[in-house]
Amino acid sequence: MRILHTMLRVGNLDKSLAFYTQVLGMKLLRRKEYPDGRFTLAFVGYQDEADGTVLELTHNWDTPSYNLGEGYGHIAIEVEDAYQACENVKKLGGKVTREAGPMKHGTTVIAFIEDPDGYKIEFIQKKQPSQ
Repeated sequence: MRILHTMLRVGNLDKSLAFYTQVLGMKLLRRKEYPDGRFTLAFVGYQDEADGTVLELTHNWDTPSYNLGEGYGHIAIEVEDAYQACENVKKLGGKVTREAGPMKHGTTVIAFIEDPDGYKIEFIQKKQPSQ
């Protein structure tokens, strides 16, 4: 067994695709419209679906926005340098909600950003091998 994807409902698919592909550097893996159901599914990720977990962005054509669920936490993405990743997000017009730095009660460097719908994304800086 393995995790296939996380599904997020988004209010503006074009805006969300621009964020995940341009700001976070993911690839659009596939996109399909379902006119009878009035929705579109778009799958984005860093790897092909056969090789890794991806995000499914669901756009219901008649719903321009959603209230964020209380149970949703965040998507975590490993980055080489969390400080630089935050700078890149800001340069591209993205929103950093917690600047890079060590996590409370720990040493792992993390940061948080938000996508256009307000979903939280955590950057976790890759740990360097011990010398």
